[in-house]
Amino acid sequence: MSERHPIIAITGSSGAGTTSVTRTFENIFRREKVAPAIIEGDSFHRFDRQEMKQRQAEAEKRGDTHFSHFGPDNNLFAELEQLFRDYSETGSGKRRKYLHDRVEAAPYKQEPGTFTPWEDLEPNTDILFYEGLHGAVVTPEVNVAKYPDLLIGVVPVINLEWIQKLWRDKNVRGYSSEAVTDTILRRMPDYVHYICPQFRHTHVNFQRVPVVDTSNPFIARDIPSADESICVIRFSNPKGIDFPYLLNMINNSWMSRANTIVVPGGKMELAMQLIFTPFIWRMMERRQRALGAL
Repeated sequence: MSERHPIIAITGSSGAGTTSVTRTFENIFRREKVAPAIIEGDSFHRFDRQEMKQRQAEAEKRGDTHFSHFGPDNNLFAELEQLFRDYSETGSGKRRKYLHDRVEAAPYKQEPGTFTPWEDLEPNTDILFYEGLHGAVVTPEVNVAKYPDLLIGVVPVINLEWIQKLWRDKNVRGYSSEAVTDTILRRMPDYVHYICPQFRHTHVNFQRVPVVDTSNPFIARDIPSADESICVIRFSNPKGIDFPYLLNMINNSWMSRANTIVVPGGKMELAMQLIFTPFIWRMMERRQRALGAL
């Protein structure tokens, strides 16, 4: 953790909804005039799209049916930890971009599914903001989780997570239901060993829970709407959280445990704004004090 160079990390599985949380933070940064260095977790995959397909095919020939983007072999965990360490100490570091589609790739004159070259972070940013799969990953070799000043987990109930992934990969990326299902099954061991354990390190978890039937996510026609959900928000340390204020500001919210508030699904973004804007204020105040003391 660093007062001069704070880090916020959003971590969650593919299809969890981390992108929606990122949009909320972008709104906060814009309103509060905070200059972030934005890091996408996909840029720390080890292989580009074509090489990943090739290596997956080779793994299957060897009988390895659990080759996935979730585990350490296919990610640059050490490089991610180095970025977090460098930024927390000096406000600098190296990053690249993963170009998901033709729209993203066009300005770089590259093919979709490739990486841009590594480059230095832009200078004089106020905060590092990471969104991806491994913002709180801990292994015997690396500890990414110890660097962020604010760690947020986005963890829908598993069937909803699968519905969201199925819908996105079919409707946005053009995959078949069979292909997406195969990916879910292939990733399961790494999901258990490298995704789930991260949520013991997060400071705040957001878990969207549908109140409609999602018992068979593989035949769901659409994603349950926000109004068909509730959001469970758990704080690892509730000290300093003004729960009476949140309950007053968010209609139909309630406390389910001493460290947990439940809000209507449609109020999830409002809850994030109310909870995280003061966090950003405090981070920026500490940063200014620390810089002024130099």
